[in-house]
Amino acid sequence: MRALAALSRFVGNTFAYWVLIFAVVAFLQPSWFIGLKGAIVPLLGLVMFGMGLTLKLADFAEVARHPGRVALGVIAQFVIMPSVAWLLCQVFNLPAEIAVGVILVGCCPSGTSSNVMTWLGRGDLALSVAISSITTLLAPLLTPALIWLLASAWLPVSFMELFWSILQMVLLPIVLGVLAQRLLGERVRHAVEVLPLISVVSIVIIVAAVVAASQAKIAESGLLIMAIVMLHNSFGYLLGYLTARAFRLSLPQRKSLALEVGMQNSGLGAALASAHFSPLAAVPSALFSVWHNISGALLSTYFRRMSEKEDRDLLAQSRPD
Repeated sequence: MRALAALSRFVGNTFAYWVLIFAVVAFLQPSWFIGLKGAIVPLLGLVMFGMGLTLKLADFAEVARHPGRVALGVIAQFVIMPSVAWLLCQVFNLPAEIAVGVILVGCCPSGTSSNVMTWLGRGDLALSVAISSITTLLAPLLTPALIWLLASAWLPVSFMELFWSILQMVLLPIVLGVLAQRLLGERVRHAVEVLPLISVVSIVIIVAAVVAASQAKIAESGLLIMAIVMLHNSFGYLLGYLTARAFRLSLPQRKSLALEVGMQNSGLGAALASAHFSPLAAVPSALFSVWHNISGALLSTYFRRMSEKEDRDLLAQSRPD
């Protein structure tokens, strides 16, 4: 079990590389992964069940202690990323299926990997976990409402179908995970240790299946979609950080908001697009999954250096002349 837990930690720490490798392989050999499309929704449910296993009441204590900070993060998440997505679609005059895919990923809740990046970047981890948890729990209502509001101009959008899908893909597995944790107690500890491995394998399969199903369209429009994804993600980081600074939050809290806003639950986006729209509409989510893990790792490294510089400056100021 120790070896499996160690493997799980290694795979979790190298998540971005695995997503990138298998996305490239799926593009070059789509026939190897095309049959996995039907596994997208169950795999996302497995990831959400794992999240439920790790949720504790202590994770929500931050909401009670500092509700304003958490509310700011939640509002920023559901305002900044959908708005930036809609503006990018307008500015670049994107085709309907790509536009819906970009808006869809923008309307998803925070990605769970943002918590890891916050920890690596010495951000406020409690705040990050609280924002991720609350945005995920609000997703069944807010995500379909935002998609309906912003994407209906391009393609027909059914609020109720999206609502029920997210309820089944996100909320139900999380509730089952929380119940399993409460009922089984310490017996789920070993399962939690291997959750990073299960989550990485699941997201990698989701991305590979989406890339394989849309290989021809990616070859045709991949560079445009990748450019949009990179801009979307970068504006999320920047505006999240600036929002936190405007409200005079501390440096660790500014880091948390930047990563929470910029990193999306792209697995949910891919699953929703595959279930309700088209393989092409799922491509922005798949590429976002690849890119935001790379950019998040780079940004967390930069944030960590900011903390180290701040520590050195404080030490220098405390020394007598």
